Amino acid sequence: MIEPEVLDAGLGDADDDDFDLSEVFDSQLPDHRYLDRELSWLAFNQRVLELAEDPNLPTLERANFLAIFASNLDEFFMVRVAGLKRRIVTGLALPTNVGRSPADVLADISAEAHRLQLRHAEAWTSLVKPAMAAAGIQVVSYDSLDEAEREALYDYFQAQVFPVLMPLAVDPAHPFPYISGLSLNLAIRIRSARTGRQEFARLKVPPMLPRFVELPPVDGAVRYLPLEDLISNHLDDLFPGMEVLDHHAFRLTRNEDVVIEEDETENLIQALEAELLRRRFGPPIRLEITDDMDDVTLDLLIKELDITQQEVYRLPGPLDLRGLFDLSRIDRPDLHYKPHLPTTALAFQPGDNNERPDIFASIRKGDVLVHHPYESFATSVQAFLEQAAKDPHVLAIKQTLYRTSGDSPIVEALIDAAEAGKQVLALVEIKARFDEANNIVWARKLEKAGVHVVYGLVGLKTHCKLALVIREENGVLRSYSHVGTGNYNPKTSRIYEDFGLFTADDQVGRDLTRLFNELSGYAIEKKFKRLLVAPLHLRKGLLRLIDKERRNALAGKPASIRIKVNSMVDEQIIDSLYRASQAGVKVEVCVRGICSLKPGVQGMSENITVRSILGRYLEHSRIFAFHNDGDPVVYIGSADMMHRNLDRRVEALVRVVAPAHVKELNDLFTLSMSDSTSSWHLGPDGEWTRHNVDEEGKPLLDLQDRTMVNVQRRRRARAVR
Repeated sequence: MIEPEVLDAGLGDADDDDFDLSEVFDSQLPDHRYLDRELSWLAFNQRVLELAEDPNLPTLERANFLAIFASNLDEFFMVRVAGLKRRIVTGLALPTNVGRSPADVLADISAEAHRLQLRHAEAWTSLVKPAMAAAGIQVVSYDSLDEAEREALYDYFQAQVFPVLMPLAVDPAHPFPYISGLSLNLAIRIRSARTGRQEFARLKVPPMLPRFVELPPVDGAVRYLPLEDLISNHLDDLFPGMEVLDHHAFRLTRNEDVVIEEDETENLIQALEAELLRRRFGPPIRLEITDDMDDVTLDLLIKELDITQQEVYRLPGPLDLRGLFDLSRIDRPDLHYKPHLPTTALAFQPGDNNERPDIFASIRKGDVLVHHPYESFATSVQAFLEQAAKDPHVLAIKQTLYRTSGDSPIVEALIDAAEAGKQVLALVEIKARFDEANNIVWARKLEKAGVHVVYGLVGLKTHCKLALVIREENGVLRSYSHVGTGNYNPKTSRIYEDFGLFTADDQVGRDLTRLFNELSGYAIEKKFKRLLVAPLHLRKGLLRLIDKERRNALAGKPASIRIKVNSMVDEQIIDSLYRASQAGVKVEVCVRGICSLKPGVQGMSENITVRSILGRYLEHSRIFAFHNDGDPVVYIGSADMMHRNLDRRVEALVRVVAPAHVKELNDLFTLSMSDSTSSWHLGPDGEWTRHNVDEEGKPLLDLQDRTMVNVQRRRRARAVR
């Protein structure tokens, strides 16, 4: 283990161990000072739904937001609600909800989720579906088709659908079938023409077939029929000799969270693969049914699935609006956001002769800050690793991989580097939720190519976004580093807003070298120069920076804190921000998702402002900026303010030091928090209010549109020079 060095990453020269947390928490704060985490998440998904309801957005983008809402809610039930149910079973309390039991929280979640799902269904039926129809894209019912169309559909059904259907009867010889999570099903009641006996059958709507069947256009309008509607109108073909009495759609959500006792297993991959198999059979946690389902069928489902009435969601059809992802991709440019082509970051643009830039030479000139998706991932991060793989002077590449795409050029670059004889280390986080199986595949592919693959430290997820290239230059080894806020994923880089910092700074290189060595070894040291690293130091480092602003304010000095994260939940961080507010520090928080902090409470948080921005891109970057008595301290990185990020993950923030980069980040923050920018404002009661028009009803500025313009302006300014 490398000996610890004195910490100076913007925190002063004192050893961090001298910082006493009790100094931050030396007075009383109200007991009920946190907003409920789960209800705050549902409020975030309501903001997504409000985008779908907005008539000023392009129609197919609204359909896409409906699909996102549905997908988000599925994951919420599979993970968060499942976790609450586990707490009920094990008798654990909720530390973030003083005086409330998991059962109480679960009841509140059920009530709010019911309300939102009904609002979601109404948004489709009354808002988005009619808007699509007005634009020439119709989703029709089978009953609306004429006889010729039905005959053509019957031929399609017989040729493309019928062969893959698998009706499963329930009778003394056939037990109730297993219902897979998130599958769309038909519950069918039939009667034998011979015996008169009523039976039940389950039919799964095949997920490999298009959810919406395209029909011949009429009067220029394209038309689609839901697949379950087609199937339900041909049930007689599936049950010859039986009378089909009734049928209803239903959908089950199961507990799909993965829990592995890492310290009790000898082979993490084998244990994870076994757990993934068990996840398919997790207990049910939500049953969605169409609002016309009869009590006989519902009672049977409740009994056989062992589910409670509280977990039943009766909704108008169609169920599972994730299918709208398919319709939202229809090639109608007039119904989508205007295309945006990412520019190449100024530092990485081709030279006068349009030759391919030398990424390493560009980084040697100074730190490079890249803002995705406004600036291209392919011509920055991807080009950095591809050049490293081919460069004969590069000796080693080390990288973390949390989530990546199935055909990732990042993975291919690492394989190319290994096959070229370079030392390559890939730290693959195989426990990345819902990407576990994909990451196992890539880990094995990397191993076969000769890459040194490690899986991090026992009990910790490696969530930091780091890449380190070691290059020999004139007989001296030089480090080129990349620290990002988002995953090394070319696909999500086009829709996730993130920052990445490239630097040839020797101190960052030494920090990353140490961190990678410790990740592939046994422990993480807590002392770094330009990094803040969780789990041993990041929380304490941020608390110290926050408290320094508090003390500066008490001393009459200017003081301010700006934090941009996906989630703000951690109680110690929130309490320290309350203390800062009480001392007069101006605190601005921009949070995309969950926020347990209550802003604007007199005597506690009246100096705290919380905003949320959602749009065509998913706001994903994390920024931490402190006034620091006129010498700004600014970090970017991978950590959200949650227990898991600060205590159970390896996270890394890097200090941004170039004045131009500090200004760029602060300018972005100023624009984000401006009253002239469209956003949601959080009130002390936990209610989010959308502010997207001014007093005259004119649209407020769109942050993401303006950022596109600003990036293009910088490029044009460079071209003029």
